[in-house]
Formats: sequence, structure tokens, C-alpha cells
Amino acid sequence: MSANMSAKSYTLPGLIIAGFICLFVAASVSALLFYSPGFNPALLWQDAYYRHITKFSFYQAFLSTILSVGLAIPVAHALSRRHFFAKSFLLKLFATTLVLPVLVGVFGLLSVYGNSGQIAQLLAMVDQKLPFSIYGLNGILLAHVFFNLPFAARLLLQSLHSIPSEHHQLSSHLGISHWNKFKLVEWPCLRQQLPHVCGLVFMLCFTSFATVMALGGGPKSTTIELAIYQAIKFDFDLQAGALLALWQILLCGSLAIGIQRFSRPIPLTNTTGKQSFYLFNDNRAAKIWDSLWISLVLFLVIPPLLMIVINGLNAKFISVISSPSFWDALQNSFLVAIFAAFIALFAGFFMLLTSRSWRLVGIDFKADKLELIATIILVTPGLVISTGLFLLLRNITDVFGFAIVIVIAVNALMALPYVIKTLAQPMLQVAQQYDQLCASLGLFGFSRFYLIEWRAIKRPIIHAFSISFVLSMGDLSAIALFGSQDLRTLPLYLLQLLGSYQMESAAVVSLFLFILSIGIFSAVEQISSQNNAH
Repeated sequence: MSANMSAKSYTLPGLIIAGFICLFVAASVSALLFYSPGFNPALLWQDAYYRHITKFSFYQAFLSTILSVGLAIPVAHALSRRHFFAKSFLLKLFATTLVLPVLVGVFGLLSVYGNSGQIAQLLAMVDQKLPFSIYGLNGILLAHVFFNLPFAARLLLQSLHSIPSEHHQLSSHLGISHWNKFKLVEWPCLRQQLPHVCGLVFMLCFTSFATVMALGGGPKSTTIELAIYQAIKFDFDLQAGALLALWQILLCGSLAIGIQRFSRPIPLTNTTGKQSFYLFNDNRAAKIWDSLWISLVLFLVIPPLLMIVINGLNAKFISVISSPSFWDALQNSFLVAIFAAFIALFAGFFMLLTSRSWRLVGIDFKADKLELIATIILVTPGLVISTGLFLLLRNITDVFGFAIVIVIAVNALMALPYVIKTLAQPMLQVAQQYDQLCASLGLFGFSRFYLIEWRAIKRPIIHAFSISFVLSMGDLSAIALFGSQDLRTLPLYLLQLLGSYQMESAAVVSLFLFILSIGIFSAVEQISSQNNAH
């Protein structure tokens, strides 16, 4: 009885929000259809330029996935059986690449591997030149591996930690070799999760925008998403932009369906480096092998992050932080991030209230569909929705007059899947545990949330807000289309400085973005761990 009352009480707000999201996306897609009458993917494929950017989008995403996940397997395997004093720090460092603004990471990579980076300077001392250019496919692959290898390694490490300790003990007792143990015990567990991990990494690389914009080497290294931006922002070819945006939606939708069909969710386990030690037949060769892979990922991740800090403390530091342009960009970044994070948090919370009320009465099908609506941004990337809104509003009003509102709305939609993923399970568990008690005590609405639920889900709520805030702070896709000299965030300001080769000023802005993003994320993680300790 109480479950039915709960279901009726909490369904309306979530349904209204879901309807608004559908309307928001439908309006954007409708504008795209209006500007690209007779949309025909077959005809689009026949165009040499469209065919090239489509092939390159798939090609760079495929290579990035192979490199990122392929290298993550031995890294995760090495980390799963080695315990050292900096392991917890290394895993936290892996987490920072998930929230690091893309352009900040790109700047760090340029500082190390660029034409005037540290490696090039070392080679110049012995009259040698850098054997590769970071611009073009090389740089895109390097950046994708920098961001996604730690991400993939963390996910695969979770899978390895889900292996029962009895399996490790039995393997040690039987004295089987490292290779046979990997083949018989560890690989079956990894293989179950590889489709999911590969699918996630592939989608991230396929829809990569800021990385390709900063490191792409011209028309030869252009993806569909970058071509959309160029068609509208530079060529003002609205029909081409709309056509490519619809093509992107079709491809992303197909990929998302395929990934969902062939993958399974990854079990959530602790990856702080405090897992119990298991026995295995260790030897010197195994220690050298594991050390090589752990050293490899350290040399990949640490130098670019270190160079962000070192290069940021330069002679331009005072002039940059005292300039009005910097403070305007910082203010806009905070404005976008705070509003987008709050909107995403409230939207996700009320949608989950609705979905969990359905789950409590056994209507899982409707709950799954509602939560799927919240992740629609995975099929329609932020730049695609921004393009549709730009086309929709340009004939109605001054589109740049509402730019800040549109940027906030798109960023909130982009953060919503992270809110749903973070809060879904904790909210459902609290409801299953306390729903009957709350009904018997007559606790509903805000009083129920404040007295019962807030204490139980405070940590995931804070975590969801921090993730949304940091992602919105570092996003470039929406502001790139609507930004101008009067409206720019720190990522757009950084892109403009990089584009005009003001590298010292760009270094200062990169440092500030780095400190803000990592500082906020680390502070929330610290607060969460302290709450867990109490």
C-alpha cells in the first residue's frame, strides 16, 4: 500500500522533467531536419569530403581504443598484483584524468611532446629534431591514450579485483605459471568487461571535439563533430552543419545500441589501492614486467600534469590574472558550472524519484526507459544539440543574447548521465530499506528527504554535484559555438590564447583550470572519505 502511495506521489516531477528533455532535444533535431530537407545517409556517403571525415572519425576512434584498452590490460594486471606506497596516489591520479578539462591536458601534452616542448628541447641539445609532429593523427591518438588509458585501467582493475581470493590461492597452491593463470583465471573475467570498456572508450574518442580541434592537422585530420563546428562557425553553411549533425546522431545512436547490446555493466568495487593481498608465485621476471608497465603509465600521465604546473608559473602570471578578460572568463565559467551542476542534480534527483517509485512496485521497464531519456546526450552530443538550437533560434531572436542560457542548458544535459549513474543505486537502496518505515511514520516529501534520505545519500549527492561542476567548468563543445568576445569561459579563453600562440598566457590559464578542477574534485573525495571513516 505504501509503495503504491509512494509511486503516485513521486512520479509527476520526473515525468515533467523527462518531457522537457524530450522537447528540448526534439526541438533541436527538428531544426536540423528543417535545414537539411531530404536527409539521405546514402547520398551523404557519396560525397568525398563527408566520406573522408566519417572514415577518419571511425579510424582515429578505433586506433585510440585499441591503444588505450590494449595498453590498459597489462597496466591493470600489473596494478592488481603489486602493492607499493604510491599505489593509492597513482589510482587517484588516474581519476583526475576523468575530470581534467581536455584543453588543459592537451596543453600539458604540447609542453612535453610539442614542437617546442621538453623532448624537442632535449633533442635540440644534440642537434636532433623531433621525429614526429604532435599535430594531426599522432597528437589525437596521444591525447586519447593520455585521457583514456587510465580510465580503462581503472575499470579493468575493478574486474580483476572481483575475482574471488580462493581462485588466487588455488592457483598459487597448484603452482601454475603466470601466463597460464592469466589465461585461465584472469582473462575470462577481463573478457566479460572488454566490450563495455571498449565501447565506452570508442564513444568518447568518436565524439571527441576539443582534442581534435586543438591537435587536428587540418582537413586530413577532421572528425564529423569538428566539421559541424567549422561549417557553422566559419563557413556559415547551415545546411551542411545540419546534415552533418543528423549524420552524427545516426552514427552515435547506432553505436550506443550496439554497445548496450554487447556489453554488461561493470561491478562497482573499491579501487583505492587497499585491496587484500593475494598469494601468487612471484619471481624476478614478473616483477620487472609489472614494473615496466607501471613505469610506462607513470611516464605517460605525470610529465604533462607536472608541466602544467611548471609552465603556469611564468613571467606572464601577474599580467594574466590581473586582466579583465581572465576574470570575465572565470566568472562565466563559475556561472555556467554552478547553474549547470544544480540543474543536472535536481533533474537527475527527481527523475530517479520517479524511476525508483516504479521499481518499488515492479515496473522496471518504465523505470529503465525514463533513465534512458536522461542519458540521451550520449546519442546526441552537446555540439549537435547546440547546432540545432542555434538554427532554431536564429530566426526567432538574437541567438547570442541567450547564449549563456543555452550553454548552461546543454552543459546540464551533458552532466545528467553522470548524476543518474552516481545516484541511481544509492537512492534505490535507501528506498528499499526505509520506504515502509517512512510510510508508517507518515514521512513524505521534504521531511522524509531531510530526516531519512539526506544522511544516507549525502556523499553520492556531493560527488554527483562535483562531477557535474567540474565537467561543466572544462567543457568546450557548447561555448565554442555560442562564445564570442563578450561571452567566453576559461576553456574558450584558453583555446583563443593557444590559437594566437600566446603560450605563456595560455600556460597561466591552464594552471588555473587545472587547480580549480583537480582541487574541487580532490576536496570532495577527501570529504567523502572522511565521512566514510566516521
